[in-house]
Amino acid sequence: MKVELRYASHPEDFKRYDTEKIRKEFLIEKVFVEDEISLVYSLYDRYMVGGAMPVKKELKLETADDLKATYFLERREMGMINTGGPAIIETGETVFELGHKEALYLGKGTKDVVFKSASSGNPAKLYINSAPAHHAYPSKKVTLKDAEVVVMGNPESSNHRTINKLLVNSVIQTCQLQMGMTELKPGSVWNTMPVHTHNRRMEAYFYFEVPEKQGICHFMGNPDETRHIWMKNEQAVLSPSWSIHSAAGTSNYTFIWGMAGENLDYGDMDVRYPDNLK
Repeated sequence: MKVELRYASHPEDFKRYDTEKIRKEFLIEKVFVEDEISLVYSLYDRYMVGGAMPVKKELKLETADDLKATYFLERREMGMINTGGPAIIETGETVFELGHKEALYLGKGTKDVVFKSASSGNPAKLYINSAPAHHAYPSKKVTLKDAEVVVMGNPESSNHRTINKLLVNSVIQTCQLQMGMTELKPGSVWNTMPVHTHNRRMEAYFYFEVPEKQGICHFMGNPDETRHIWMKNEQAVLSPSWSIHSAAGTSNYTFIWGMAGENLDYGDMDVRYPDNLK
């Protein structure tokens, strides 16, 4: 298992970052590596982002030196959404089968986690988020049928989208981790509009189903002095609590949002409308 440590940045320092520095600190260019668990350990709320892609072998979730724990989920919780072929996740004597776009929550104290693909010809791609946990809630699979679904936006403003709230407190009990998936309708390219910040929580976005030769322009930074990162299919980006997080694509696409912090209030947002951005 590979774990990369990334430090937090002060918003005043961020103003001086050039393109290369912004990409180095916030962009996760390679989420899925064949037959590896690859994670970034961010010091924004000690959030972890990455992927597991078992192809020819099963992958066991080991602990990491930076965690100083006897096993990975000793003091953490984990959520994952499968963006690939059928997956099998074993946790001791319990076995979860996870289909495409289905989610799984693993509570604090879960041991002996193993990731497998049902078929090496159509491997699972498990997008993973993890956060510190203070309480052990039951592990649970969540499908799109279980999700809280909200349709937002409209074609006229190019942001017609379906928000699938999967691992949120209206669906499942978690300590602080929340995850969901937003699917943009054909002809729509904007997500998370109007933009917002929330000093109570950090966030991470993972973009997928981006068509070949197309791209995503992800916007971040202080609402009064924004920056952007050009992203490709199956890449992720970290978003500090003081930063906006929004994007426009050259085509419609799907993205997974995950967050952690002080509260579980999905609606806790400090909104900034488009006509007031800089």
